[in-house]
Amino acid sequence: MKRGVGVTVTAVVTTAAAAVAVAVLVRHWRRRKREEKGTYYGIDLRGTNFLIVKARLEGKDEPLSEVSRHEVAIPSDIIAKVECTRELCDFMALELAKFVSFHSETDSDARSRERKLGFTLSFAMDEAPESSGMAIKWNRSLVDDTVGKELAAEINQALEKHGVDMRVFTVVNDTVGYLAGGRYYSDESVTAVNLSMGTDIAYVELSKQTANSPKESSKSAEMVINVQWGNFSSLNLPLTEYDTYLDAESKDPGSRVFEKLISGMFLGEIVRRVLLKMAQEAALFGDCLPPKLTTPYLLMSPDVAAMHQDVSEDYQVVGEKLKEIFDINNSSPMAREIVSEVCDIVAERGARLVGAGIVGVVKKTGRMANRKSVITIEGGLYEHYRIFRNYLHSCVWEMLGSELSENVIIEYSHGGSGAGSVFLAASQTHF
Repeated sequence: MKRGVGVTVTAVVTTAAAAVAVAVLVRHWRRRKREEKGTYYGIDLRGTNFLIVKARLEGKDEPLSEVSRHEVAIPSDIIAKVECTRELCDFMALELAKFVSFHSETDSDARSRERKLGFTLSFAMDEAPESSGMAIKWNRSLVDDTVGKELAAEINQALEKHGVDMRVFTVVNDTVGYLAGGRYYSDESVTAVNLSMGTDIAYVELSKQTANSPKESSKSAEMVINVQWGNFSSLNLPLTEYDTYLDAESKDPGSRVFEKLISGMFLGEIVRRVLLKMAQEAALFGDCLPPKLTTPYLLMSPDVAAMHQDVSEDYQVVGEKLKEIFDINNSSPMAREIVSEVCDIVAERGARLVGAGIVGVVKKTGRMANRKSVITIEGGLYEHYRIFRNYLHSCVWEMLGSELSENVIIEYSHGGSGAGSVFLAASQTHF
C-alpha cells in the first residue's frame, strides 16, 4: 500500500504546476536590500479570531526580537452579521490600540517615519488592486463581508478613528507573509508553504515567466505567485473510498480536493473513517462498535501524531488516546499496532503529496539545476508532527536525487505564528 502511494506521488509532480490554473494570485515584488530595522506590527485575521503581533527586526543576520503576541476572539455578534467589514475593522483597530498602549515603544525612529501595519488573512483571497484585499469565494471565511475590495481602506479608517498612527498598504494571505519573512533573510528564499489546518503555497518567479499578469508587471523584476493549491485536483491523485465519502459529506463537495488529502483539518478524519470500517467489518475493537467512533471529526491531527509517534511498549499512548477520544477500553496490543499503522499510511501519503507539490513548483521556477532554492514552511502540522515532516523531506530528496536535492533547502518559518504579518509590514514598500 505504501509502495502504491510512492508511485502515484511521482505521477502527481508532472501535473503539480497545473494547480496554478486553480487560483493564481499575482503581486509585483521589487528586490530590497533587506536592511529594514525597527519595531513593526502585524495582524493575522483567521476567521473566528485574529492575532496581533509586535516584533523588532535587527537586520538580515539577526532573528526577530522583542516578540509579543495577543490572540483576540472575534465577538459572535460580528461573525453572525452578513455585512460586518466596518464593525470587524473597528473592533480590530480598537484591540490594536489597546495592545500598543500596553507595549512600550523601543524604536526611537518610529515617530519620525510612517508606520506600516502588516495585515494577513488566513483564508483564500484575491490581492488586487493595490491597498485593498478581496477574498476569493472559496467558502472558507467565516466573515463573509471581507470579500469586499476595500478592506484595507476600511482598516485604515478604523485605525485613524482610534488614534493608531499606522497604515495598511496592502492585504495578502498569510502564506505570502511567510514568504516575505523568508525573503527578508535570503534572496534564495523562493517558496513558502502553509501546513496547518489548511494549506497553501506561494512562490517567486521572474515576470517574463508569468502568464496573464497585469501590464504593470514590466515595472518589477519578480512576481509573487500565490497558488491556492488546496483546490488542486487531478486524476493522478491517490484517492480512496474514504476520501470520496469524506468529500461528498463535506460542506463543499468537489472543492479543496488536495487540501482534504494533506491538511491538519482532515488527516484525523481520514484515519477515523478507516478505523470505523475496520471496526465494522473486522471487529478491530471487539464485537461492539464504539459509538463515538461514528462521530465525524472527533479525531484531530495532533491525536494522530501522538499515536503515530508512540514508541512505548505495547503502544500505550495509542491505548490512552483511544480511551480518551472514543471511550475504547481494553484495546488489544495488536489493535493498537494497527491503529498506529493506519496513522502511518495516511500521514505518509499526505506528506509525500506535499513534497511532490513542492518539487513541481520549484521546478517551475527554473532554478533547480544551478541555484539554491530555500523553501519556508509554516504550520503546526509541519512543526509538531515529526514523522510527517520526515516523510515530506524524504519525498523531496527522493524525487530530486542526491545532486539536485543539494540545491533545495527546507526550513521552518522565521518568527513563528503570525510573524509573516510583521515581515509584510517591513516589506510593504516593495510590493
